[in-house]
Amino acid sequence: MEHPHRRNTPGSLRATHFGLAAVAICGASGCAPPTQRAVIAVPAARLDADGRQFRLLPPFELATPEDAIVRITADVTCTGTLIADDRVLTAHHCVVARDAAGHALDHDKRPHELTIELGGDYLPWGEVAVRAIIAPDCGYASGDGDIAILVLSRHLIGVPTVPIRLENEPRKSEELRVYGFGRCALSRDAIHRVPRMSSALQGIEPGHLVATAAICPGDSGGPVYGEKGEIIGVVSASVMDGDETTPGLSYFTRVDVWPQLFSAAHEIANGASPGELPPYGDCRAPRQRAPKR
Repeated sequence: MEHPHRRNTPGSLRATHFGLAAVAICGASGCAPPTQRAVIAVPAARLDADGRQFRLLPPFELATPEDAIVRITADVTCTGTLIADDRVLTAHHCVVARDAAGHALDHDKRPHELTIELGGDYLPWGEVAVRAIIAPDCGYASGDGDIAILVLSRHLIGVPTVPIRLENEPRKSEELRVYGFGRCALSRDAIHRVPRMSSALQGIEPGHLVATAAICPGDSGGPVYGEKGEIIGVVSASVMDGDETTPGLSYFTRVDVWPQLFSAAHEIANGASPGELPPYGDCRAPRQRAPKR
């Protein structure tokens, strides 16, 4: 679609040329000069028109804290969160390879098969590729080990990130905030970032947190914020009935039981090879930590 201000530009130029030609002809034939004075262009707005200082904002200052929540696209779509300017936290089952029927296999996708979409509105304002997937040797179809960290192909400038809580364990009855890009069968809106209804934390298991939340397909991997704004879990599994207003029993993978995974992701992001690092995907580690009741 043509821009409304650009539509008549060629005609305007032709009219201007015709006017100049007419003036030239009149000058040659000795006719009187035009009596109408040329209009002096006046700017539509002045910097000091209302006493306010005019300031252009760099693009990254326009980002909101929620822009750290991103959408992961491949043969399935999920949600993730920027925990560093080159790392995204999500669920493991979001990045596994699948057979023709859509069943999860026991290995991950190739990194280049994943795309990270930036922005929470209906259309992304940017995309970035993935160069490495760091995940446990379990959790391919949710359950224990349903956590993954994606190392991006480049650093993102000016996009917000969210801290993770690794030191202190979650506390029962702690208030939660859950976000996702999911869409239920009865959802009337298009896909965009949505805050999900959630109860306070109801149970703490060795590898998971339990609460009641309204989760839709596509919310998997989404962040679960604790009371201090830190990520304490990622969306793993939930009872869903197709209505995004209906809460159901939900399981969130704990992040505090996977410190070795975050350390490995940090080293790999800084150039280390996975083969140079001690084992970081041992699924027995989370079960060795006693749950806090």
